[in-house]
Amino acid sequence: MKLCIEFGGGLELLFGNQKNYDVEVPADGSLTVRQLLPWARDNLLQDRPELFMKGDSVRPGILVLINGCDWELSGTLDAELQPGDEVVFISTLHGG
Repeated sequence: MKLCIEFGGGLELLFGNQKNYDVEVPADGSLTVRQLLPWARDNLLQDRPELFMKGDSVRPGILVLINGCDWELSGTLDAELQPGDEVVFISTLHGG
């Protein structure tokens, strides 16, 4: 399934300092965020996986948007993605 994935708020540093990815994610039928996360970790992440994921979800402090909408309105991990969707991960935690 073709998706656009974007990383911001410093997360791009974990992903080869690249903010935007146009990807083809293998999917048998539907694809959920629950399935996308480990794929992104295994195929795009280059450093410190513990800063991106905790268990089977994103770490606290990472905002997830699907087509500009908070994933909590779409079903969080069970949100079904469609071809061409834009999934954005933004870290809201910063050092000081």
